[in-house]
Amino acid sequence: MPILKVRMLGEFSFQKGAMEISDGGNRSKKVWLLLAYMAFYRRRTVTPGELTTLLWGEGEKSANPMNALKTMFHRARACLDRLGGGLGRQIIVRQEGFYAWNLEIPMELDVDEFEALRQAGAEAADDETRLDCWTKALDIYKGDFLSKLAYEPWVAPMAAHYHNLYIQTVLDTADLLEKEGRWSEIETLCRSALKHEPYLEEIYLRLMRALLQQEDRQGAVVVYEKMSELLLSAFGVMPSDELRALYREAARSLNKRVLSMEEMLEQLREPPAGGALFCDYDFFKTIYHSYARLMERSGDAAHLALVTAEAPGGGELPRRSLDRVMDNLQQLIGQNLRRGDVACRCGLAQFLLLLPQANYENSRRIADRITKAFARQYPHSPAVLRASVHPMQPPGEGA
Repeated sequence: MPILKVRMLGEFSFQKGAMEISDGGNRSKKVWLLLAYMAFYRRRTVTPGELTTLLWGEGEKSANPMNALKTMFHRARACLDRLGGGLGRQIIVRQEGFYAWNLEIPMELDVDEFEALRQAGAEAADDETRLDCWTKALDIYKGDFLSKLAYEPWVAPMAAHYHNLYIQTVLDTADLLEKEGRWSEIETLCRSALKHEPYLEEIYLRLMRALLQQEDRQGAVVVYEKMSELLLSAFGVMPSDELRALYREAARSLNKRVLSMEEMLEQLREPPAGGALFCDYDFFKTIYHSYARLMERSGDAAHLALVTAEAPGGGELPRRSLDRVMDNLQQLIGQNLRRGDVACRCGLAQFLLLLPQANYENSRRIADRITKAFARQYPHSPAVLRASVHPMQPPGEGA
């Protein structure tokens, strides 16, 4: 008899021999919720009251909840019957008023196999066996646990459990591969992991390290730039110092051949453009440090302005509104600053401006001009701007 195979990591499906059904179509979510609950908690009996709460919640009323539950089980069994052999009535049984999953029918659940391989790897006596177990475990993980039922209260903690176990297995596997210098395998592993967890810096760190070891410096730069944009857009944070150090290493050694002065000047030439120079925060810091040293030698004044977009009365703006506000604000900053000024986005709702050769009063006027121009140009914007001005710090006193 073919074993019933159940997948819950990614797409939820049942497979028996050549026949397969899944939650990928426009089928009843309640039917698949019931099937998921019964299969996952197959080692215990379930009360009708527990199932009615699961399917309809505490507040939802039904004239005949037991009859509604029977109807739902009829539909669930009919769904499983499509696998052949009248499987639905065989595998979901009722015993003394309770519902249960028939454990006598052979079944494999991907979450059980995933966890067993993870544990076997952790208990293995040698790295080769450990790596084999963990690689097989990672192959099983096709996505988050019951991803289409993620809103269900009982699903959320289990999804977090398996997701965290997956990430830990990725990092542990990468460490084993790194010991053996298997850099291309680490690259493949990390790129696959980023499809399931696109925001974890630890994965980017290992990926960039693997790319640098393979002499793919351009690849490392591309990975960093995409990650930096993603983190700033999603959370308003910059990459860690360790990642930025790897980025500088990759960017510094991109061009190794000897250049003539003419070639160098051609590469350094800036395309014609007006307004401020926009850059990312990492380069802004380098420019800031350079200006600070020049200011110390020349005695010229220079100031920083921090422009923040927020909701009226303070607080955060809704994400969709904020994205539009920041796009408009960037364009406005470019129009209102000089060619020698420098600007970067330093947070989800903030721009940082470097204003060389400008005293406090002039810097304050520039900041006020931007806030007033924004209010005038976007009178119906959901945002208000707040700007603060601060003198640049001499070297050694911090940025």
